[in-house]
Amino acid sequence: MVIGWRERVSLPALGVGPFPAKIDTGARSAALHATAIRQEDRDVSFILPIKGRNHHCRLPLKGLRRVKSSSGHAETRAVVETQVKIGRHLLLVEVTLTARTDMGVPMLLGRASIGHGFLVNPSKTNILSARKRKPS
Repeated sequence: MVIGWRERVSLPALGVGPFPAKIDTGARSAALHATAIRQEDRDVSFILPIKGRNHHCRLPLKGLRRVKSSSGHAETRAVVETQVKIGRHLLLVEVTLTARTDMGVPMLLGRASIGHGFLVNPSKTNILSARKRKPS
């Protein structure tokens, strides 16, 4: 299955999407832009700012992971597991929560997220998640 370097994704368990995500084979894990991240017992609550709207979310905390960003800065991030929908494909993905304000897109999907079922075409976008055209 061929996927573009950028695709529109949805997070069905959170009722969010579609929104743009970058497919990055140079990154191992997935990252999601989140603010107000708070660990509450075995859950993590956070705000997901997408398309000018703040989605208040809560998911089970899967753990904490030390992640080094592309700029070389290391931080400890909350890890959650959720479904990511790309086109008709539903993937179960471990996602780290972090501030991605300056990154251009709210989500990054690394090679562990897309698994062994996809080939990335770096010259194409929205192969699996093309917007449906309105009838004229």
